[in-house]
Amino acid sequence: MSLVQKNTSEASKWYLPGILGGLTITGKHMLKNLFNRKQMITLNYPEEKYEYSPRFKGNHVLTVKKDGSLRCTACMLCATNCPAECITILAAEHEDPTVEKYPIKYEIDILRCVFCGFCEEACPVDAVRMGPEWQTPAINGGNFQYGIEYLAYRPQLKGGILTVVDDEERHKSGI
Repeated sequence: MSLVQKNTSEASKWYLPGILGGLTITGKHMLKNLFNRKQMITLNYPEEKYEYSPRFKGNHVLTVKKDGSLRCTACMLCATNCPAECITILAAEHEDPTVEKYPIKYEIDILRCVFCGFCEEACPVDAVRMGPEWQTPAINGGNFQYGIEYLAYRPQLKGGILTVVDDEERHKSGI
């Protein structure tokens, strides 16, 4: 016994009734929106901006410590976990003996990024976050390689986003 029943009527063999039905529905919506402009769900974009939820995952942000240095430890977990392979990290040894390494180059190719948030979830030190910004205007494709200066210290961040992870608590717990 088959759960799917085939429609064998003569009307189902013609495409015209289906196309006319679709055009009828589209026409009804167009006329409704044309004569009831106050009820349309449209924003006048540059003047009016949509408020997204606080859980929205937009452009990437590198968090900073209280002293203004990067939180990132160049562990490469975000780059390893990225399905689009859009994160590039180049690590170097730090002068401070308590810090093992730090990134001298941290780049994200925003045109390849799928904004999945895997980099944020993989980071053990809360260095990468998906921020609330979603607009990324530029003239050509070369401006979409975001480096450390843009990710951590862009003017919209007002001095950088402080992390919620405390260094002393991390060291006490062995992280």
